[in-house]
Amino acid sequence: MLNTATKSEAPGTEQELTDGFHLVIDALKLNGINTIYNVPGIPITDLGRMAQAAGIRVISFRHEQNAGYAAGIAGYLTKKPGVCLTVSAPGFLNGLTALAHATTNCYPMILVSGSSEREIVDLQQGDYEEMDQLAIAKPLCKAAYRVLHAQDIGIGFARAIRAAVSGRPGGVYLDLPAKLFGQVMNAEAGRKSLVKVIDAAPAQIPSPASVKRALDVLKSAKRPLIILGKGAAYAQADEEIKNFVENSGVPFLPMSMAKGLLPDTHPQCAGAARSTVLKDSDVVMLIGARLNWLLSHGKGKSWGEAPKKFIQVDIEPKEMDSNVEIVAPVVGDIGSVVSAFNQALASGWTAPPAEWTKAVSAKREENVAKMAPKLMNNKSPMDYHGALGVLKTIIKEYPEAILVNEGANTLDLARGVIDMYRPRKRLDVGTWGVMGIGMGQAIAAALETGHPVLAVEGDSAFGFSGMEIETICRYDLPICVVIFNNDGIYRGTDVNNANADPATTVFVKGARYDKMMEAFGGVGVNATSPDELKRAVNEAMKSGKPTLINAVIDPAAGSESGRIGNLNPQSVLQKKK
Repeated sequence: MLNTATKSEAPGTEQELTDGFHLVIDALKLNGINTIYNVPGIPITDLGRMAQAAGIRVISFRHEQNAGYAAGIAGYLTKKPGVCLTVSAPGFLNGLTALAHATTNCYPMILVSGSSEREIVDLQQGDYEEMDQLAIAKPLCKAAYRVLHAQDIGIGFARAIRAAVSGRPGGVYLDLPAKLFGQVMNAEAGRKSLVKVIDAAPAQIPSPASVKRALDVLKSAKRPLIILGKGAAYAQADEEIKNFVENSGVPFLPMSMAKGLLPDTHPQCAGAARSTVLKDSDVVMLIGARLNWLLSHGKGKSWGEAPKKFIQVDIEPKEMDSNVEIVAPVVGDIGSVVSAFNQALASGWTAPPAEWTKAVSAKREENVAKMAPKLMNNKSPMDYHGALGVLKTIIKEYPEAILVNEGANTLDLARGVIDMYRPRKRLDVGTWGVMGIGMGQAIAAALETGHPVLAVEGDSAFGFSGMEIETICRYDLPICVVIFNNDGIYRGTDVNNANADPATTVFVKGARYDKMMEAFGGVGVNATSPDELKRAVNEAMKSGKPTLINAVIDPAAGSESGRIGNLNPQSVLQKKK
């Protein structure tokens, strides 16, 4: 039903009218988009109010970047475009980081921004927050559109939705100049102008020849490995993937956000033997994973000396041969591809050599046993392993809880320590490795799934989005934020010998982040030992109340840049001093 705006009062010409505000709202509702993540302001304040009145959930954040991160991860979790609504110019630029992040990570998202009027922007006459937003957005997203006329709103949103979810998903920018909202048109004509998008992300069936080639190469392997990426998790082909991995008998390595597609405790999981399987494997099948920096580009020391053959499953043909030769590319959507694999396996399959699978299992068990004592310590102040050992137990007890994770050491160590048991339950920084996703993703995860969220944050990472704890309290969300507080970036022990300023990586000593949460009506806890941390997190998970736990970590714990210190350039001259 179209939201009628008004009726013309001209004598003898009375007709039902609508306007740009109502057409935007109706276009969203027609396409099943029922949540908007936004920061109110000129020229979209009334749009947010009217959308809320029309039954759309409008979640207002304290900063557009965090609203954008929420929209991006909402798209990942639902396979529908998450919508972020911002004001013009500065607000648009704040949201743009999240839009680029969504595109890089292949999350379907639409950034909708109000903008200044074209005739003033194009002549650069100095309008309020004047900026050619469309031109700026284009290089950073999958597609960008501007709507100038009310009758084109339906088409504009249809194009944005289809672009966001079809093929390889990504971010889309939609520019709505301020004048558009007030444009009036006949309500019936407006109703007819709306477009319900049909089959927005059609299946892309792989060629039979590519499926056969891939399985022939996999079958020929003496030491095969399957790597599952977040694209595999996004596909929501969970049962097909599980069947393929188990029926093939091949060890699998889940990338960070693919953890839980099969439990990390699964006998074929090689997560705890990552170095071994990357180095020693001879055939590697990538499913929804890219050979980017997260996998050392498929070459170099971490991949060892053993010759490798790569099979790659991806919906994007240009992804093939991006870093190394792909001997068996399979282009198609992951659900269709893995279904085809399973049909082929049904006609007969030989399990990988027992020598290989037993070697992987032995290495995994050896590494797990080595790690176990570190995770059981009860030091005060805590080290990372003692604190993560507690959270590992919590997630095992609450497998439906969603883990949001960011930081340097906090992120890197948690990836390896905390086992996941369900798909799409681990959300983190993704491909770019950015800081600041934490509170936005936690809020969207709670809203989109209704499940409790455990957000594990480094103290530096939390600083990028920490004000959103007010948003968490305002909407009374079941989110428990645990801040690993070691007084600084990487470590809190750096010293500046040049002057009285603190070292560049040092924060206020003994900061009490829990007091911030109490200020907004949430629960704040200061935990100085693993036992205290366990009690506090358990209470938060049981109560569902917004909670922030300041987990006091030894300032000397952690390493420079976490596990990617090799990416941090070093001065040769500095070393010689």
